[in-house]
Amino acid sequence: MENRNLEILKSCDAFLEGHFLLSSGRHSSAYCQMAFLQQYPDKCAEVMKSVADQLRSLDVDVVVGPAMGGIVYAYELARQLGKRAIFTERVDNVMALKRFAIRPGERCLIAEDVVTTGISSLETKRVIEEAGGVCLGIACVVDRTKADAPSPIEILASAAKLDLPNYLPEECPICAEGKLPLVHLGSRKMKEAAKQTL
Repeated sequence: MENRNLEILKSCDAFLEGHFLLSSGRHSSAYCQMAFLQQYPDKCAEVMKSVADQLRSLDVDVVVGPAMGGIVYAYELARQLGKRAIFTERVDNVMALKRFAIRPGERCLIAEDVVTTGISSLETKRVIEEAGGVCLGIACVVDRTKADAPSPIEILASAAKLDLPNYLPEECPICAEGKLPLVHLGSRKMKEAAKQTL
C-alpha cells in the first residue's frame, strides 16, 4: 500500500525534488508539497484510507489538525473514522485553539501532512492538554522522521515513511555546490537563524 501511496503523491506533484528549506530550518533535496494532493479529493481519500485503516481499533474522540497543513487531512481522517474534526491555528505566531473546544478527557489524535521534527505536533499537543484533552499520538500522510531524531510524540500511523536526507544549513551539500537556489514552501514563520540562510 505504501508504494501505491507514493505513486499517488508523485502523480499529483506532491513530491518535489530540488533544494528546500524545511519548517524546522533544515535543508533537504526533496519536499512533500502536500497541498497538491488536496487538489484531488478522490486521491486524498484513497491515501487517507490507508491511514484510517491502521487506526480503526483506536479509541478516538476528535481528530485535530494544525493549520494549515493538517486541516484537510484531519477532516478526511475524521470522516473515514466517523469522528469529529477540528483544527488549531496560529494567533500571534503561537498555536491556539481559536474556533473550537476540546472537552476535558476527550481523546485526541493529531493529524499532520508531513512530520519531520514534530515541532507543530508538539505545539498542538500543548494546546490539547491545556484544554484538558488527552493526546494519543500522531497520524500523518508522510513520516520523514529519522531513527536518530524521532518525533517527540508517537506516530501511530502514516501513509508513507520516507527516508529523505535533510541537513543543518551549515552542513548542506546542496548549498556547498551552489547550483540550486534555496526554496521555502512551508507556511510556518521561521526562526531568525533559519531566515538568514535564505
